[in-house]
Amino acid sequence: MKELPSAFGPPVLSARIRAAPEDFFVEELPAFDASGEGEHLLLAVEKRGMNTAFAAQAIARWAGVPESAIGYAGMKDRHAVARQRFSVHLPGREAPALSILEADGLRVLSAERHSRKLHRGALRGNRFVLTLRDVAGERSAIEGRLAEIAAHGFPNYFGEQRFGHGGGNLEAARRVFEQANPVRNTASAGADSARKRRISREKRGILLSAARSELFNMVLAARVADGSWCRGLPGELWMLAGTRSVFGPEPDPDVFAGRVAAHDVHPSGPLWGCGELRTATACRALEESVLHPYQTLRAGLELAGLKQERRSLRTIAAGLAWKWLEPHVLQMFFELPSGSFATSLLRELGEIEDAQRQAARHVEGTTSGMLQA
Repeated sequence: MKELPSAFGPPVLSARIRAAPEDFFVEELPAFDASGEGEHLLLAVEKRGMNTAFAAQAIARWAGVPESAIGYAGMKDRHAVARQRFSVHLPGREAPALSILEADGLRVLSAERHSRKLHRGALRGNRFVLTLRDVAGERSAIEGRLAEIAAHGFPNYFGEQRFGHGGGNLEAARRVFEQANPVRNTASAGADSARKRRISREKRGILLSAARSELFNMVLAARVADGSWCRGLPGELWMLAGTRSVFGPEPDPDVFAGRVAAHDVHPSGPLWGCGELRTATACRALEESVLHPYQTLRAGLELAGLKQERRSLRTIAAGLAWKWLEPHVLQMFFELPSGSFATSLLRELGEIEDAQRQAARHVEGTTSGMLQA
């Protein structure tokens, strides 16, 4: 993974986040209300210090159903306080007492019947309240940077969590794609096929997502470097705000300057897969040039059957506001559309240390030292 450029210049602060789970509060914004009847129970819960997968397992045990009967719209990190919804398939059954489910770190906010399983991505977005501690930097510069982000949005990079610890998911994807290369001898093909079969469907999805995200980030990094990430290029494929709908290619980006300023449309970048790029002229030339060195990742995504799609190059932090709780404690409030990362907003401010990840690295280092002693 390469260092990604910032859109707004040098850092304006250094700080720490997640000194406690409450410093990172996230709440899903549902895409729909519960129908009130059906085979599924729609649970809204608040989790503290618990990731989504662990919560789903706990709910499955409580309901006496396999994990495949549990649905959720998005993944939420362990080191946070998160409010999100889960669906539980309970055809012809009443749910056990909700009090049995509640435990340290898990609280049920509501439970309603619904007609369908909750699928990934079935949310409008997420609301965040983030608290930065030990903030160092000039207050006027920090607030100026926040005002810039509110006015222009910020680069819609996929966050580092998409790539796994130390970029491990991306490296694993490269290995799997290399094994799947059809140009190989028959003996190795059998061994590679056996290795492929050992990859679960969930793990396969994680690796494909990491590879696709890397290619998108590389194109976005080039667009940040040339300043076109928020103004477009000739031959641009534009995305309508709040949708996945695109139009173009359009020859003159200046025609859309007013709509860009109003946050109505955004330049887009490729989510790689089978098919031709729909961009043209300067925009297509940039995408082809940036992605030319990544033949292994491109071929792997095409072999997996993914189709060419697009993602907005910028995202808007709706309602971005902030206040100083103490001279060196900054609290931020904003909403992001589904699929955008709060950490990508934070990186535009400066060097922000994740206290929980730092603690984890310290434990790993201590363990490694003990093993070597």
